[in-house]
Amino acid sequence: MKRLLATTFAVALGAGAFVAGGSAPASAQNQQFISIGTGGVTGVYYPTGGAICRLVNRDRKEHGIRCSVESTGGSTYNVNTIRAGELEFGVAQSDVQYHAYNGTGDFASAGAFEDLRSVFSVHAEPVTIVARKDANITNFEDLKGTRVNIGNAGSGTRSTWEVIEGATGWKREDLKLAAELKSAETGQALCDNKIDAYFWLVGHPAALVSETVSTCEANLVNVTGPAFDKLVADNPYYRKAVIPGGMYPGNPDDTNTFGVGATFVSSAKVSDDVAYVVAKAVFSNLEDFKKLHPAFSNLKAEEMVKEALSAPLHPGAIKAYKELGLM
Repeated sequence: MKRLLATTFAVALGAGAFVAGGSAPASAQNQQFISIGTGGVTGVYYPTGGAICRLVNRDRKEHGIRCSVESTGGSTYNVNTIRAGELEFGVAQSDVQYHAYNGTGDFASAGAFEDLRSVFSVHAEPVTIVARKDANITNFEDLKGTRVNIGNAGSGTRSTWEVIEGATGWKREDLKLAAELKSAETGQALCDNKIDAYFWLVGHPAALVSETVSTCEANLVNVTGPAFDKLVADNPYYRKAVIPGGMYPGNPDDTNTFGVGATFVSSAKVSDDVAYVVAKAVFSNLEDFKKLHPAFSNLKAEEMVKEALSAPLHPGAIKAYKELGLM
């Protein structure tokens, strides 16, 4: 894999050879670089990747692995790029993970990605719709005839919007405008009256939502009804969710919706040693990890290694979890 080639940057990164589970220092010839694909910088995927890398890089002089984060187009992009061997790890929605491993949904033409491997699950990601107050949108049905950002191509958000279209029978022309902005662009577009609402999946509290409601009057939108009940009942990667009232200014009431989980994934082609180091770094320091973003505050180790994982666990991760008594 491109980023797993031996490098000559030993002076900066430390010396010695890595042995999985051991403590021998890493040698100059065995330094390795790994990259994590995330999402837009205003979402939670980017700080998730950053939090993982921070813990991995703490001990890079011992294990010889240096971790970096890439801001990307999101879940689908990350999985496809891992498949191409251009990323070692990525963050992806649980539904995207499911469809990639099984070759369904957006991955039907490419076929099943049988080498996709789970490492762990992270935070819950509710479907989140933010609307300008003067657009008078309080429930999903109110979006008809309005200008909505449905997510950029290659994002898990876009894939989920298309699933919702299928479940509700909506057509793209039911919207006055189906914008395809990246998440970082949507808050300003909403407050500048270029769109009436934006749709995405994100862990809460989210910086973009906080920024939006502090810039202009905006409200969260309920995503409920029989079509969404059926999606949750029929698909193991969906679950009902509540965004608590009071989390964001001007939104005192709970917002009822549904969503997925964020998952951390890799490939069977990534070595067991590398996956072991990454998993061990996070779970040996889970309390520190939980402090790195508010969305992580309620994470539980036992759930992270079991829930929302459609692809098999990476063998390197399994080794770490067995050592830590989680399996």
